[in-house]
Amino acid sequence: MRLRNAVLAATSAVALVLAVPVSANAADGVFRYTYLDGGSGQRGELVDPASETCIDVPGATGADPAFAPVNRTGGTAVVFLEFGCRGDVYYTLKPGGSAGRRLHVRSVLFS
Repeated sequence: MRLRNAVLAATSAVALVLAVPVSANAADGVFRYTYLDGGSGQRGELVDPASETCIDVPGATGADPAFAPVNRTGGTAVVFLEFGCRGDVYYTLKPGGSAGRRLHVRSVLFS
């Protein structure tokens, strides 16, 4: 009787693990921003960016950060002024959110 209960419990646990959906590895959609290249503004974007991974924004430099982010992904974007998602200066953009030219960005983390 105990062996049967143990087997039933183990089988149920395995079935539960296999039935629970795995979270997505990407924030589906596009994260857009503007950066300076030779003095002129260029549009950049991250398509389906990885979740839970810090991304240094392409085009942003130490002297010229990217700016005016637009979050058109399904995930929340936390944008940082420093590279490597470090520092005390950050801002949260919900899905569909945007910020003006005054918000400077060098890295972003999606959740």
